Amino acid sequence: MKNYSPLLFLFVSLTCGTAPADDLWPSFQNGGKLGARKSSEKLPVKWAADTNIKWSEPTMGYGQSSPVFDGEFLYVTSVVGDMKDQFILEAKNMANGKNMWYWTMKNSSPEKSSTYVSRAAPSPVCDQDGVIAFWEGGNLLAMSKEGDRRWELDLVKKYGPIKARHGLASSLEQDDKNVFVWVERQEDPYVVAIEKKTGKEVWKSKGLGVTSWSSPRLIPVGKGHHLVLSGIGKLAGYDPATGKQLWTFDQISGNSTPTPVPVGDGKFLIGASTGRGEATSGKAARSNGLIQIKDEEGEFSAEFVWQAESATCTFGSPLAYNGHAYFVNRSGVVFCLDLKTGKQIFAGRTKSSLWATPIGIGSNVYLFGKDGNTTVIDAGKKFQKRSTNPLWVADKKEDSGSQGNFGGAVLYSGMVAGDSLVLRRGDRLFCIGLKE
Repeated sequence: MKNYSPLLFLFVSLTCGTAPADDLWPSFQNGGKLGARKSSEKLPVKWAADTNIKWSEPTMGYGQSSPVFDGEFLYVTSVVGDMKDQFILEAKNMANGKNMWYWTMKNSSPEKSSTYVSRAAPSPVCDQDGVIAFWEGGNLLAMSKEGDRRWELDLVKKYGPIKARHGLASSLEQDDKNVFVWVERQEDPYVVAIEKKTGKEVWKSKGLGVTSWSSPRLIPVGKGHHLVLSGIGKLAGYDPATGKQLWTFDQISGNSTPTPVPVGDGKFLIGASTGRGEATSGKAARSNGLIQIKDEEGEFSAEFVWQAESATCTFGSPLAYNGHAYFVNRSGVVFCLDLKTGKQIFAGRTKSSLWATPIGIGSNVYLFGKDGNTTVIDAGKKFQKRSTNPLWVADKKEDSGSQGNFGGAVLYSGMVAGDSLVLRRGDRLFCIGLKE
């Protein structure tokens, strides 16, 4: 596989290893920790093109992944070419969004770039040793902070071709030792644990055998964790140390895209969507709720603690924050439920539906509309909008790279990096924060 040397810019060594944990965002959805950050007081509630935008920088290609943040650098992935010919990993300076280094690599399994197939959808992970990135072509890459290649794996060469409807979107998950890669392909799907330092396989287990664009999530259970996978009509928990499947659950439907969200010991929120044209009630709503993993003398099972009456999701996952659960449906209606009981507290309409997962910050909940409008509401007991903040004119195509899955520019993710918000459009990053 041909690789290109990274272009190194002036590298300033900061104290990433001592950065407060609340200032990091090392994985997709911050490992499910989507609220209660110490930096919350410094994050703005309102912004516009000339207000509270610290910087806006293009990415070298197009991508649907979320950036991750190690306390110093933002890492972001993308693809370029008619056949998604090359994959790109960029390390951006958090201060100004400029590239400190980047790495390009050839896609070992080229596929026509299409608005109906994932394009750099899996999000990377980072830690004190560097960054690990994954692309839908099966390429897994580990880089140091300085931009040196640590190791590389071609999962297609190792485990066979990847054929999946609309491509792969599953982001990486990690613990201290391993990175977890979920390849829910049409034939012989699998989840594999790879040692982060060496790139060696730790274990490999069967996937769910269903359609999914969700991501694996470590859920705390007792003194350990379960690695939970969610796909249409099925949930399963695995031992992250051995890959043994510990339990399955099938009393659910429509759960193809939202990722499980941890809520304390053995509990997690799960989201599900309706099909196009279906009502946001009934069976679809009953697949949205709080699930408990039960341990009966080492035999595990899962069951709903409560199920929503009318709340559903779309592509974004639910949010658990300050005793409340938030779900946003495909029409842009946000539902707030009591986290313990599932009782609906309020429902209110935002400007658009979400492809990104909401974040709770201080006394506010940030809802990142796919059209670039972020609605900020009070994290309280009634629906109260604080602001609606556009990043671009929704019907203006700034360049051909801004095309989303169904046309037009799409806001794919929102994340917190220290005292700033970073929002990812397919072709650009926006950094939002109070200006000095």
